[in-house]
Amino acid sequence: MTAVGADVPANPLESPVSRTLIAVVRVGVALMWIQNVAWKRPLDFGRAADNGLYFWAGQAVEFPVLAPYSWFVETVFLPNIEFVGWIILLVEGGLGAFLLVGLATRLWAVVGMAQTVAILLSVLNAPHEWHWAYYLMFLAHLALFAVAAGRCYGVDGVLRPIWLRSETRFARTMRSLS
Repeated sequence: MTAVGADVPANPLESPVSRTLIAVVRVGVALMWIQNVAWKRPLDFGRAADNGLYFWAGQAVEFPVLAPYSWFVETVFLPNIEFVGWIILLVEGGLGAFLLVGLATRLWAVVGMAQTVAILLSVLNAPHEWHWAYYLMFLAHLALFAVAAGRCYGVDGVLRPIWLRSETRFARTMRSLS
């Protein structure tokens, strides 16, 4: 007779099923960001037609969640949408790309949490928005951070043993970011 759960590894991340599911969540979140980049259209990011990034960022002003954030969007973000839009496009593109391959996953999970908060502060009070979507986005990134999701069939998992054997500044940095 065997004990209940005797065939289950003590560390859930040692289970191939758990590792696969974590990788699936990481890739799913990456694909969400990649799709999210598709509607951020340079050069004016929707200013002329009042759509796209310009429209959605403007929701922070029309339906404020946090007054200082609304002020920032109105006085800095929207007047400089052609510049700020590129930063957002690059950040969200980086989120998608790095999470997809599983490189520096913990860093990008934190970036994802920060970006989710920025989106949340823009649209939380907008009509027809489901607030739980943003809470779940945040929690998904928190989970990716907690389990170091890039170590599950990602580049972090392949390179981490090399980084653990090295004491260079780069290796130490990558150990903490993965």
